[in-house]
Amino acid sequence: MDMKNSNLATENFSSGKRNYFLDFKRAVNDNHYLCITRSDEQLDGSYKRSTIVVFEQDFHFLISAMSSLFHSAIYLNQDNFRVADLVHLKSSCANKGIKSWDVHLRPREKFIALGSSQMSDAELMALLIGSGRSGVSAVDLAENVLKAVGGRLDLLAAQDHKALSRFKGIGMAKSSAILAALELGRRMCAV
Repeated sequence: MDMKNSNLATENFSSGKRNYFLDFKRAVNDNHYLCITRSDEQLDGSYKRSTIVVFEQDFHFLISAMSSLFHSAIYLNQDNFRVADLVHLKSSCANKGIKSWDVHLRPREKFIALGSSQMSDAELMALLIGSGRSGVSAVDLAENVLKAVGGRLDLLAAQDHKALSRFKGIGMAKSSAILAALELGRRMCAV
């Protein structure tokens, strides 16, 4: 029996003396993971490698974070934009509400301009929630709910009004909107 992890897909690219390898792998326990490796050529001709591994259960966090980061940075039209700038912008905007956000970052406007495929689960859920509470935007509220279910929509769909209402800012109306949307999705899949 072969005990090695197997590569399911691989991609690589180079920039000067720096090489990147993205490997999608299956572990011996049948779990999947992404292995991101950077290999830098040293002055003596050897290579120094650094690797990051992201496991299957965290893929949605990685994809959502990267998607949100890149889309936000693109629409800010700023050179030398840093992650710290995005974090500062998000925290300063959250305290003032979504209406104070740059128009390209607002969930409703982003949905209209880019479509649902370009939005995170939290942004889509924020459209259902409609509003947050003092100091917490609808997006932040949605992120809190999703974090509680590990980002898994199937676990969110298994929640009831009582479970969703434990989050400050979500009452019967907002939990009903979330559960109704999930039920519509379930019915669509059953057809």
